Amino acid sequence: MANNNNILEVDNQNPQMQELKAAIKHNRDKSMHVKYMIIYHHLKGAANVDIASMFDLCAHTVGTYINKYKANGLSALVPAPKSGAPKFLTEEQESNLKDVITLNTPDNVGFPNRKNWNAALVIQWVYNNYGIKYSNSGMLKVPHRLGLSFTKPTYTLAKADPRKQEVFKASFEDLKNLLDGKIHHILFQDESMIRDYQAIQKTWFLKGRQRIIPTYGKHHGVKLLGVLNYETGHVYCIEEEKYDAQVFMKFLENVLSLNPTGKIVMILDNARIHRAKLLQPFLDDNSHRLELISLPPYSPKLNLIEGLWGWLKSEVINNVFYKSLNQIRVAVRGFIRMINQDTAYTIKRLCLRM
Repeated sequence: MANNNNILEVDNQNPQMQELKAAIKHNRDKSMHVKYMIIYHHLKGAANVDIASMFDLCAHTVGTYINKYKANGLSALVPAPKSGAPKFLTEEQESNLKDVITLNTPDNVGFPNRKNWNAALVIQWVYNNYGIKYSNSGMLKVPHRLGLSFTKPTYTLAKADPRKQEVFKASFEDLKNLLDGKIHHILFQDESMIRDYQAIQKTWFLKGRQRIIPTYGKHHGVKLLGVLNYETGHVYCIEEEKYDAQVFMKFLENVLSLNPTGKIVMILDNARIHRAKLLQPFLDDNSHRLELISLPPYSPKLNLIEGLWGWLKSEVINNVFYKSLNQIRVAVRGFIRMINQDTAYTIKRLCLRM
Protein backbone atom coordinates (compact mmCIF):
# COMPACT_ATOMS: atom_id res chain seq x y z
CA MET A 1 0.00 0.00 0.00
CA ALA A 2 1.41 3.42 -0.97
CA ASN A 3 2.21 5.96 1.75
CA ASN A 4 -0.82 8.23 2.21
CA ASN A 5 1.31 11.10 3.51
CA ASN A 6 3.19 11.30 0.21
CA ILE A 7 -0.07 11.60 -1.66
CA LEU A 8 -1.43 14.28 0.65
CA GLU A 9 1.70 16.37 0.16
CA VAL A 10 0.89 16.85 -3.55
CA ASP A 11 0.34 20.54 -4.15
CA ASN A 12 -2.89 20.60 -6.10
CA GLN A 13 -5.77 22.99 -5.49
CA ASN A 14 -8.20 21.05 -7.74
CA PRO A 15 -11.40 20.44 -5.66
CA GLN A 16 -11.61 16.87 -6.94
CA MET A 17 -8.08 16.20 -5.79
CA GLN A 18 -8.75 17.83 -2.41
CA GLU A 19 -11.80 15.59 -1.91
CA LEU A 20 -9.80 12.53 -2.93
CA LYS A 21 -6.94 13.36 -0.54
CA ALA A 22 -9.40 13.72 2.33
CA ALA A 23 -10.93 10.34 1.50
CA ILE A 24 -7.50 8.71 1.37
CA LYS A 25 -6.54 10.25 4.70
CA HIS A 26 -9.51 8.78 6.57
CA ASN A 27 -9.74 5.45 4.74
CA ARG A 28 -8.76 2.20 6.50
CA ASP A 29 -9.93 -0.31 3.88
CA LYS A 30 -7.33 -1.87 1.57
CA SER A 31 -9.66 -2.40 -1.38
CA MET A 32 -10.93 1.17 -1.18
CA HIS A 33 -7.34 2.44 -1.02
CA VAL A 34 -6.61 0.77 -4.37
CA LYS A 35 -9.70 2.38 -5.91
CA TYR A 36 -8.76 5.79 -4.55
CA MET A 37 -5.22 5.45 -5.89
CA ILE A 38 -6.59 4.54 -9.33
CA ILE A 39 -8.62 7.77 -9.32
CA TYR A 40 -5.60 9.71 -8.05
CA HIS A 41 -3.40 8.58 -10.94
CA HIS A 42 -6.30 9.18 -13.34
CA LEU A 43 -6.60 12.77 -12.13
CA LYS A 44 -2.82 13.11 -12.53
CA GLY A 45 -3.26 12.20 -16.21
CA ALA A 46 -2.02 8.58 -16.26
CA ALA A 47 -3.40 6.25 -18.94
CA ASN A 48 -5.70 3.40 -17.93
CA VAL A 49 -3.23 0.82 -19.21
CA ASP A 50 -0.43 2.28 -17.11
CA ILE A 51 -2.62 2.44 -14.01
CA ALA A 52 -3.63 -1.19 -14.53
CA SER A 53 0.03 -2.17 -14.68
CA MET A 54 0.74 -0.33 -11.40
CA PHE A 55 -1.86 -2.33 -9.48
CA ASP A 56 -1.71 -5.61 -11.41
CA LEU A 57 -5.28 -5.20 -12.65
CA CYS A 58 -6.80 -5.44 -16.10
CA ALA A 59 -7.48 -2.19 -17.95
CA HIS A 60 -11.19 -3.00 -18.07
CA THR A 61 -11.42 -3.06 -14.24
CA VAL A 62 -9.56 0.25 -14.02
CA GLY A 63 -11.87 1.74 -16.61
CA THR A 64 -14.93 0.57 -14.68
CA TYR A 65 -13.79 2.31 -11.49
CA ILE A 66 -12.97 5.53 -13.38
CA ASN A 67 -16.33 5.53 -15.19
CA LYS A 68 -18.19 5.06 -11.88
CA TYR A 69 -16.24 7.96 -10.43
CA LYS A 70 -16.98 10.20 -13.41
CA ALA A 71 -20.68 9.39 -13.21
CA ASN A 72 -21.30 9.67 -9.45
CA GLY A 73 -18.12 10.69 -7.65
CA LEU A 74 -16.20 8.88 -4.93
CA SER A 75 -19.35 7.50 -3.31
CA ALA A 76 -19.89 5.32 -6.40
CA LEU A 77 -16.71 3.39 -5.54
CA VAL A 78 -18.09 2.22 -2.19
CA PRO A 79 -19.58 -1.30 -2.57
CA ALA A 80 -23.22 -1.74 -1.68
CA PRO A 81 -23.78 -3.57 1.64
CA LYS A 82 -24.33 -7.28 1.28
CA SER A 83 -27.85 -8.34 2.09
CA GLY A 84 -26.85 -11.96 2.72
CA ALA A 85 -28.54 -15.05 1.39
CA PRO A 86 -32.32 -14.76 1.40
CA LYS A 87 -34.26 -16.68 4.03
CA PHE A 88 -36.43 -19.13 2.19
CA LEU A 89 -38.42 -20.21 5.25
CA THR A 90 -40.68 -17.91 7.21
CA GLU A 91 -40.10 -17.48 10.95
CA GLU A 92 -43.08 -19.74 11.64
CA GLN A 93 -41.72 -22.43 9.30
CA GLU A 94 -38.26 -22.23 10.89
CA SER A 95 -39.79 -22.59 14.36
CA ASN A 96 -41.72 -25.63 13.18
CA LEU A 97 -38.58 -27.13 11.65
CA LYS A 98 -36.72 -26.65 14.94
CA ASP A 99 -39.46 -28.53 16.81
CA VAL A 100 -39.45 -31.33 14.23
CA ILE A 101 -35.68 -31.86 14.59
CA THR A 102 -35.52 -31.60 18.38
CA LEU A 103 -38.72 -33.45 19.29
CA ASN A 104 -38.79 -36.20 16.65
CA THR A 105 -36.60 -38.77 14.98
CA PRO A 106 -36.88 -38.95 11.18
CA ASP A 107 -38.99 -42.12 11.28
CA ASN A 108 -41.65 -40.20 13.22
CA VAL A 109 -42.13 -37.72 10.39
CA GLY A 110 -42.13 -39.78 7.23
CA PHE A 111 -38.70 -41.39 6.88
CA PRO A 112 -39.06 -45.10 7.80
CA ASN A 113 -36.05 -46.83 9.37
CA ARG A 114 -34.16 -43.57 9.84
CA LYS A 115 -33.33 -42.54 13.40
CA ASN A 116 -30.86 -39.66 13.04
CA TRP A 117 -31.17 -36.29 11.33
CA ASN A 118 -28.64 -35.16 8.73
CA ALA A 119 -28.67 -32.32 6.20
CA ALA A 120 -30.09 -34.49 3.40
CA LEU A 121 -33.08 -35.59 5.49
CA VAL A 122 -33.78 -32.04 6.66
CA ILE A 123 -33.64 -30.81 3.04
CA GLN A 124 -36.10 -33.52 2.03
CA TRP A 125 -38.45 -32.77 4.95
CA VAL A 126 -38.51 -29.05 4.07
CA TYR A 127 -39.21 -29.84 0.42
CA ASN A 128 -41.95 -32.36 1.29
CA ASN A 129 -43.72 -29.94 3.63
CA TYR A 130 -43.07 -26.51 2.13
CA GLY A 131 -42.01 -27.17 -1.47
CA ILE A 132 -38.76 -25.25 -0.88
CA LYS A 133 -35.54 -26.75 -2.20
CA TYR A 134 -32.30 -26.05 -0.31
CA SER A 135 -28.77 -26.88 -1.37
CA ASN A 136 -26.68 -28.89 1.07
CA SER A 137 -24.47 -25.89 1.89
CA GLY A 138 -27.51 -23.66 2.29
CA MET A 139 -29.22 -26.06 4.66
CA LEU A 140 -26.11 -26.38 6.83
CA LYS A 141 -26.55 -22.72 7.81
CA VAL A 142 -30.16 -23.14 8.91
CA PRO A 143 -29.62 -25.25 12.07
CA HIS A 144 -27.01 -22.76 13.35
CA ARG A 145 -29.49 -19.94 12.83
CA LEU A 146 -32.05 -21.93 14.81
CA GLY A 147 -29.67 -22.40 17.75
CA LEU A 148 -28.96 -26.08 16.99
CA SER A 149 -25.58 -27.80 17.01
CA PHE A 150 -24.29 -31.18 15.82
CA THR A 151 -23.71 -32.94 19.16
CA LYS A 152 -23.34 -36.44 20.54
CA PRO A 153 -26.37 -37.60 22.58
CA THR A 154 -26.13 -39.28 25.95
CA TYR A 155 -28.20 -42.09 27.42
CA THR A 156 -30.70 -41.93 30.24
CA LEU A 157 -33.02 -44.60 31.52
CA ALA A 158 -36.45 -43.85 30.08
CA LYS A 159 -38.28 -45.24 33.12
CA ALA A 160 -36.46 -43.00 35.60
CA ASP A 161 -38.66 -40.63 37.61
CA PRO A 162 -36.98 -37.19 37.93
CA ARG A 163 -39.24 -36.22 40.84
CA LYS A 164 -38.20 -39.24 42.90
CA GLN A 165 -34.56 -38.53 42.05
CA GLU A 166 -34.87 -34.97 43.34
CA VAL A 167 -36.53 -36.23 46.52
CA PHE A 168 -33.62 -38.62 47.06
CA LYS A 169 -31.06 -35.83 46.54
CA ALA A 170 -32.82 -33.69 49.13
CA SER A 171 -32.98 -36.55 51.62
CA PHE A 172 -29.29 -37.30 51.04
CA GLU A 173 -28.44 -33.73 52.05
CA ASP A 174 -30.31 -34.34 55.32
CA LEU A 175 -28.47 -37.63 55.74
CA LYS A 176 -25.06 -35.96 55.42
CA ASN A 177 -25.97 -33.60 58.24
CA LEU A 178 -26.34 -36.62 60.55
CA LEU A 179 -22.76 -37.82 60.03
CA ASP A 180 -20.69 -37.97 63.23
CA GLY A 181 -23.91 -37.86 65.16
CA LYS A 182 -26.68 -40.35 64.64
CA ILE A 183 -24.86 -41.79 61.63
CA HIS A 184 -21.19 -42.72 61.45
CA HIS A 185 -20.80 -44.19 57.96
CA ILE A 186 -22.56 -43.59 54.61
CA LEU A 187 -21.69 -46.32 52.15
CA PHE A 188 -22.68 -46.60 48.48
CA GLN A 189 -22.97 -50.26 47.43
CA ASP A 190 -23.15 -52.00 44.07
CA GLU A 191 -22.14 -55.07 42.08
CA SER A 192 -20.18 -55.16 38.83
CA MET A 193 -19.05 -57.81 36.39
CA ILE A 194 -15.49 -57.09 35.22
CA ARG A 195 -14.72 -58.86 31.96
CA ASP A 196 -11.46 -59.12 30.08
CA TYR A 197 -13.03 -57.79 26.88
CA GLN A 198 -14.74 -54.75 28.39
CA ALA A 199 -14.04 -52.15 25.71
CA ILE A 200 -11.55 -50.54 23.39
CA GLN A 201 -10.83 -46.91 24.27
CA LYS A 202 -8.57 -44.23 22.83
CA THR A 203 -4.95 -44.21 23.97
CA TRP A 204 -1.66 -42.60 22.92
CA PHE A 205 0.36 -44.45 20.31
CA LEU A 206 2.71 -43.82 17.36
CA LYS A 207 1.28 -41.40 14.81
CA GLY A 208 -0.12 -43.19 11.77
CA ARG A 209 -0.13 -46.56 13.52
CA GLN A 210 -2.68 -48.43 15.62
CA ARG A 211 -2.02 -50.32 18.82
CA ILE A 212 -2.69 -54.06 18.36
CA ILE A 213 -4.16 -55.90 21.35
CA PRO A 214 -3.74 -59.72 21.32
CA THR A 215 -6.75 -61.84 22.27
CA TYR A 216 -6.89 -65.44 23.40
CA GLY A 217 -10.27 -66.70 22.22
CA LYS A 218 -11.60 -67.14 25.77
CA HIS A 219 -13.48 -64.60 27.85
CA HIS A 220 -13.07 -64.41 31.61
CA GLY A 221 -14.78 -62.26 34.19
CA VAL A 222 -14.80 -61.41 37.89
CA LYS A 223 -17.98 -60.67 39.85
CA LEU A 224 -17.42 -57.88 42.35
CA LEU A 225 -19.43 -56.57 45.29
CA GLY A 226 -18.20 -53.27 46.66
CA VAL A 227 -18.87 -50.30 48.90
CA LEU A 228 -17.57 -46.74 48.73
CA ASN A 229 -17.37 -44.81 51.98
CA TYR A 230 -18.75 -41.35 51.20
CA GLU A 231 -16.87 -39.62 54.01
CA THR A 232 -13.47 -41.35 53.96
CA GLY A 233 -13.22 -42.39 50.28
CA HIS A 234 -12.22 -45.93 51.26
CA VAL A 235 -13.31 -48.74 48.93
CA TYR A 236 -13.97 -52.31 49.98
CA CYS A 237 -14.54 -55.05 47.38
CA ILE A 238 -14.89 -58.81 47.37
CA GLU A 239 -14.94 -61.27 44.49
CA GLU A 240 -17.61 -63.95 44.19
CA GLU A 241 -18.59 -66.61 41.68
CA LYS A 242 -22.26 -65.60 41.69
CA TYR A 243 -24.71 -63.01 42.94
CA ASP A 244 -27.45 -64.21 45.27
CA ALA A 245 -29.00 -63.28 48.64
CA GLN A 246 -26.66 -65.58 50.57
CA VAL A 247 -23.59 -63.98 49.01
CA PHE A 248 -24.98 -60.51 49.67
CA MET A 249 -25.67 -61.31 53.33
CA LYS A 250 -22.08 -62.54 53.71
CA PHE A 251 -20.94 -59.27 52.18
CA LEU A 252 -23.02 -57.29 54.70
CA GLU A 253 -21.46 -59.27 57.54
CA ASN A 254 -18.03 -58.34 56.23
CA VAL A 255 -18.98 -54.66 56.08
CA LEU A 256 -20.12 -54.75 59.71
CA SER A 257 -16.87 -56.41 60.74
CA LEU A 258 -14.82 -53.78 58.92
CA ASN A 259 -16.79 -51.03 60.67
CA PRO A 260 -17.20 -52.48 64.18
CA THR A 261 -18.69 -49.35 65.75
CA GLY A 262 -21.26 -46.76 64.80
CA LYS A 263 -24.40 -46.69 62.67
CA ILE A 264 -24.01 -47.56 58.97
CA VAL A 265 -26.37 -46.31 56.27
CA MET A 266 -25.90 -48.21 53.02
CA ILE A 267 -27.32 -46.75 49.79
CA LEU A 268 -27.93 -49.28 47.04
CA ASP A 269 -30.11 -50.05 44.05
CA ASN A 270 -33.24 -52.19 43.86
CA ALA A 271 -31.61 -55.43 42.70
CA ARG A 272 -33.53 -58.54 43.71
CA ILE A 273 -30.78 -59.84 45.99
CA HIS A 274 -30.99 -56.61 48.01
CA ARG A 275 -34.67 -57.22 48.75
CA ALA A 276 -34.66 -60.98 49.31
CA LYS A 277 -36.74 -62.34 52.23
CA LEU A 278 -33.69 -64.31 53.34
CA LEU A 279 -32.09 -61.02 54.44
CA GLN A 280 -34.87 -59.81 56.70
CA PRO A 281 -33.93 -61.68 59.91
CA PHE A 282 -30.32 -60.51 59.52
CA LEU A 283 -31.40 -56.90 58.94
CA ASP A 284 -33.78 -57.01 61.92
CA ASP A 285 -31.04 -58.33 64.20
CA ASN A 286 -28.66 -55.59 63.08
CA SER A 287 -31.10 -52.71 62.66
CA HIS A 288 -29.26 -50.72 65.36
CA ARG A 289 -26.07 -50.88 63.25
CA LEU A 290 -27.17 -51.16 59.64
CA GLU A 291 -29.86 -49.44 57.56
CA LEU A 292 -30.37 -50.02 53.83
CA ILE A 293 -31.73 -47.14 51.75
CA SER A 294 -32.87 -47.91 48.21
CA LEU A 295 -32.21 -45.53 45.37
CA PRO A 296 -35.10 -44.44 43.13
CA PRO A 297 -35.65 -47.03 40.37
CA TYR A 298 -33.49 -46.65 37.26
CA SER A 299 -31.12 -44.13 38.84
CA PRO A 300 -27.56 -45.50 38.51
CA LYS A 301 -26.09 -41.98 38.30
CA LEU A 302 -27.14 -41.39 41.90
CA ASN A 303 -25.05 -44.34 43.07
CA LEU A 304 -21.59 -42.87 43.51
CA ILE A 305 -19.83 -46.23 43.39
CA GLU A 306 -20.88 -46.55 39.73
CA GLY A 307 -18.07 -44.09 39.00
CA LEU A 308 -15.64 -46.53 40.59
CA TRP A 309 -16.48 -49.27 38.07
CA GLY A 310 -15.93 -46.93 35.12
CA TRP A 311 -12.65 -45.76 36.61
CA LEU A 312 -11.48 -49.33 37.19
CA LYS A 313 -12.35 -50.44 33.66
CA SER A 314 -10.64 -47.44 32.11
CA GLU A 315 -7.43 -47.96 34.08
CA VAL A 316 -6.81 -51.71 34.00
CA ILE A 317 -9.46 -53.46 31.89
CA ASN A 318 -10.08 -51.55 28.66
CA ASN A 319 -7.60 -52.20 25.82
CA VAL A 320 -6.42 -55.40 27.54
CA PHE A 321 -7.24 -59.08 27.14
CA TYR A 322 -6.11 -61.20 30.07
CA LYS A 323 -4.95 -64.77 29.61
CA SER A 324 -6.57 -66.02 32.80
CA LEU A 325 -9.16 -65.23 35.46
CA ASN A 326 -6.40 -64.88 38.01
CA GLN A 327 -4.75 -62.11 35.98
CA ILE A 328 -8.01 -60.13 36.10
CA ARG A 329 -8.20 -60.62 39.85
CA VAL A 330 -4.63 -59.42 40.31
CA ALA A 331 -5.33 -56.32 38.20
CA VAL A 332 -8.55 -55.49 40.08
CA ARG A 333 -6.98 -55.99 43.51
CA GLY A 334 -3.98 -53.89 42.55
CA PHE A 335 -6.22 -51.06 41.42
CA ILE A 336 -8.32 -51.10 44.63
CA ARG A 337 -5.16 -51.23 46.73
CA MET A 338 -3.70 -48.29 44.80
CA ILE A 339 -6.71 -45.96 45.16
CA ASN A 340 -7.05 -46.79 48.87
CA GLN A 341 -3.60 -45.30 49.33
CA ASP A 342 -4.91 -41.90 48.21
CA THR A 343 -8.50 -41.70 49.42
CA ALA A 344 -8.48 -37.90 49.17
CA TYR A 345 -8.30 -38.24 45.39
CA THR A 346 -11.09 -40.86 45.44
CA ILE A 347 -13.30 -38.43 47.36
CA LYS A 348 -12.53 -35.68 44.86
CA ARG A 349 -13.21 -37.93 41.88
CA LEU A 350 -16.24 -39.89 43.09
CA CYS A 351 -17.83 -38.39 46.17
CA LEU A 352 -18.15 -34.73 45.26
CA ARG A 353 -20.55 -35.38 42.39
CA MET A 354 -23.53 -35.16 44.75
